[in-house]
Amino acid sequence: MTGEPLIRIEALHHHYEEGVPALDGIDLEIADNAFLAIIGQNGSGKTTLAKHLNGLLKPTAGRVVVDGTDTATTPVARLALTVGYLFQNPDHQIFAPTTREEVAFGLRNLGLAPQEVERRTEEALRTFGLEGYAETPPAVLGFGLRRVVTVAAVVAMRQRILVLDEPTTGLDWRSANDLMGRVAALHAAGHTILLVTHDMRLVARYAPETLVMHEGRVLARGATRQVLSDAGAMEAAHIAPPQVTRLARALGPYGIPPDVLTVDEFCRAYDAARGARR
Repeated sequence: MTGEPLIRIEALHHHYEEGVPALDGIDLEIADNAFLAIIGQNGSGKTTLAKHLNGLLKPTAGRVVVDGTDTATTPVARLALTVGYLFQNPDHQIFAPTTREEVAFGLRNLGLAPQEVERRTEEALRTFGLEGYAETPPAVLGFGLRRVVTVAAVVAMRQRILVLDEPTTGLDWRSANDLMGRVAALHAAGHTILLVTHDMRLVARYAPETLVMHEGRVLARGATRQVLSDAGAMEAAHIAPPQVTRLARALGPYGIPPDVLTVDEFCRAYDAARGARR
């Protein structure tokens, strides 16, 4: 990493009011324009860590610095200018009477001119296929559509950092890929993406780098191919790699490399191994 990291976390501890330790000495640096998947079992500390980045949670001990700003002493409203946060449950985010108002709300809080609020709102509705629901109360939409509304509202604000907590929950595979394609485009445009997810297929397809959490600690971090094919780390964190990676590992004696992440890669590796055995 060169220069100052965009996000720096030092000896971060967090205990909830019941005294339960959720984070235990996290040290982490994240560069500008990173795309980092954060994976781990339920209770591993993923969401707790994510909520420290926009000040929704404050450290019990340690320090979180985002774009030069200490989150412990900075109001959430100010951090929201830099960090967009997508909640795991869209119902924790939705409250406006119409979908259009839901998307526009955050833009107004940024202090944008009314014309710019309207322009970005209409652009987000169009981009995410929500024009037909613009005047519909988002609370009455199906879960998958409510999720899309919250993503549109966050993306419209164009914050430098986007923290997405299980963004594809409730979406079918096609819709999930469509959404993640838009997230990948944001990354290509310069945004920093932190993706909290249980879906290893999405991690394998979209995230260049992966962080594994277990019991409030960082268990592993590195290139996604390296991490997902690290049998020891994945087993220790009780995470199943993508099914195709497990298949490749089982077929290792037949010449299939163990770091295959996608079906296309597996097919190419299989053809190469079969050709080599002829």
